[in-house]
Amino acid sequence: QVQLVESGGGLVQPGGSLRLSCAASGSIFSINSMGWYLQAPGKQRELVAAITSGGSTNYADSVKGRFTISRDNAKNTVYLQMNSLKPEDTAVYYCNADIRTRFGFMSQYWGQGTQVTVSS
Repeated sequence: QVQLVESGGGLVQPGGSLRLSCAASGSIFSINSMGWYLQAPGKQRELVAAITSGGSTNYADSVKGRFTISRDNAKNTVYLQMNSLKPEDTAVYYCNADIRTRFGFMSQYWGQGTQVTVSS
């Protein structure tokens, strides 16, 4: 009933930039927080950046000053502007959204993941 579709990943050289997008669609009543996570092999997903419905943000220390999270509430979309990319940023990035559906359920939803590769 709710889907999060990610786009914008790809291959970029160190120091380059990418902009990830995640659009939510379906039986959405409202969206609270949205965020971006990464998951290393054998580990749980970890927060990269998050943004509340009011616009408050928080970031992992490793990306502060380089990444910017934003959202377009009219489009039910969250973005991650990734600047000054480093090889260690290489990962699969997952979009997350805390959504209340039109049927009254509040749940977290995940995007399919998008690969970001930083390499020469």
